Amino acid sequence: MDSAERIAAASKFLLQSPPGEINDVLNDVRNIISDDESLQDGVRPALRDYNLQQFMTVNVPGTNHQSIISDAARLPSSAEGEPVERYLDPRSKTSFVFDHLSLEASEPQEVEPDGESEPFRTALEASTLQYLVAHYEAGVACAFSTPDSPQRFVIQIVSNKYNPANYWSGRWRSEYVIDFNENTIEGKILVNVHYYEQGNVQLATTHNISTKIPPAVSLSSPNPSANKLLATIEHEEALYQKSLDDSYEEMAEKTFKGLRRVLPLTRQKIDWDKLLGYKLGAEIASSKGGFSAGS
Repeated sequence: MDSAERIAAASKFLLQSPPGEINDVLNDVRNIISDDESLQDGVRPALRDYNLQQFMTVNVPGTNHQSIISDAARLPSSAEGEPVERYLDPRSKTSFVFDHLSLEASEPQEVEPDGESEPFRTALEASTLQYLVAHYEAGVACAFSTPDSPQRFVIQIVSNKYNPANYWSGRWRSEYVIDFNENTIEGKILVNVHYYEQGNVQLATTHNISTKIPPAVSLSSPNPSANKLLATIEHEEALYQKSLDDSYEEMAEKTFKGLRRVLPLTRQKIDWDKLLGYKLGAEIASSKGGFSAGS
């Protein structure tokens, strides 16, 4: 396998990294490439795709909050052929350069928001942050307006829980596109959980949501409308959370029990005391046999 093939294989591994474990995967694939400079250059596109897909979070320079790295946050290049991508933190009205390898933001610049969409976007952001505090122990949320489409907004939420000491990690991502032109809310929820104590078990789910914008919601009444939209999101996510709980219960009662035999092939319970006696007898016989052979 040549260098290009090894880098392609490493990139595939990185794109499948469980939540919070991409650095571990990256360190492992270093042994495959054996050339850090080639590795960094070769897998950078995969790291970019991974960060965008997974809603990677970053500390925004000059603020005390984090923002989400995603396609919705990515700004169009200011100059044709510009190699550096800039991302938007709508909360602080700041753009920045994001390094997909070090996961750090730099070169902050002020951004002038769209005057037509900003009042509703700001209200949507405030309601989203209230919802985040109420329902996510550790989460980050952003509300974006859409360039050239002042009646279209995107809400993104991500919450990560990493517990390597107990061999598990998890990530919740949700995204909602609110389009007043179409009068629709199109959403998706993605959950990924990895449990790897003495094994390797992953849960990866995608749940799509499609509904109408509630009545009496309009761009002309930002605050009450934003609250109604977040109430709709809360309802949809609560339904999905309940469906996950029901699935876990069914798996515990049926699926996992079906993986084990209730009884051995003999259809009789094991007499552990008798089994221990057999083991002791075998050990004693083995010890005696060894003594005789040595004498």
